[in-house]
Amino acid sequence: MTNTMDRRKLLKTGMLMAGGLSLASGIINKLAARPVNTCYNYPRITDASVVLEGPKELKARLFANENPFGPSPKAKQAIQDAMAQSYQYPFIFARELMQTIADAEGLLPDNLMLSAGSSEILLAAAILFTQKPGSNIISGDPSYEDLPSTAQEMNATWKKIPLTAEYKLDLDAMEKAIDGNTSLVYICNPNNPTATVLDVEKLKSFVDRVSSRVTLFIDEAYIDYLDDPKANTMIGAIKTGKNIIVARTFSKLHGFAGLRVGYAFAQIDMIKKLSMYTTGFAGISATSLHAAMASYQDTEFLKGALQKTRASKNYLYEVLKKEGYEYVPSFTNFVIFPLKMDSRQFVTEMEKRGVGVRFWQFNKKEWCRVSIGRMDEMEAFAAAFKEIS
Repeated sequence: MTNTMDRRKLLKTGMLMAGGLSLASGIINKLAARPVNTCYNYPRITDASVVLEGPKELKARLFANENPFGPSPKAKQAIQDAMAQSYQYPFIFARELMQTIADAEGLLPDNLMLSAGSSEILLAAAILFTQKPGSNIISGDPSYEDLPSTAQEMNATWKKIPLTAEYKLDLDAMEKAIDGNTSLVYICNPNNPTATVLDVEKLKSFVDRVSSRVTLFIDEAYIDYLDDPKANTMIGAIKTGKNIIVARTFSKLHGFAGLRVGYAFAQIDMIKKLSMYTTGFAGISATSLHAAMASYQDTEFLKGALQKTRASKNYLYEVLKKEGYEYVPSFTNFVIFPLKMDSRQFVTEMEKRGVGVRFWQFNKKEWCRVSIGRMDEMEAFAAAFKEIS
């Protein structure tokens, strides 16, 4: 716990331990040069860039995989209650939240790090695993690009492995791509943008075999949307000593995209290494920490949000089928489907009608990804879609 208590010492010491001030300066310069507004510069389009470039007012905001049903009333009340003591650093309460999450997973708080969403953890991993010259990072293609794209900007090689015919991550091909310079294998499960999930036994076998050769980063941002998250998580592999990092976030089902709370589990030594490149819980406000505790324990609200998400998703399925469109069955809070027109043009036309969605281009097809919204937002999507489909 002591390595996360003083963020100034943590960051300064971390940079020095990583190789001196010259390395720290190089990392800072590279981060400063990262593109932010890249909305129409595929493939470096991000949810953030779409929001920044798009209109402020929309009938349906369906491009960022946000959960419009949260935060829960208990989380909102916790924010109000925390205001009175928000002038204090929330060291003790952060430790209590870490203990609560660790207890729920059967691990120690030292196996856990908190962060402002999972983005900071992804960044820390990109920094940590690109320090060796000539290193490479493996991920699926397409998959969530934050970590591997940052690693590439830091001069690592990004090995992109095409998905299977079912649009799932190809674990066999990813394993074959590992070589002596591979520093990390990144697995987003369920995957973004395809919303597919890996067979749990196949993934466990992959973890058992591969983690002895290279560190695995399992991004479980969307795992709460599965029927049985406990059965599908890879957190259990940490208990048996496997060399993996498992990242989770409150941004999705908990509805905390704007409150910014996330966490990662790993072996204690790995947590210490990652912590050198994050502010940890020191980057999270006291109000968000209290809201996270309330939300983590509010299982009934989470069940309700999940039910409403599924109802909206089933409605979307019916809209697509009625218009003669196929789609990839989704295990998340978004759906991707192939278009019959240029994807950029489609997004532009939908935007004119007050509906924001994302586009992709892969497998020689044009694709649209629709985040699941409230039913009124899905109805707005349906009305706009029928005009241009």
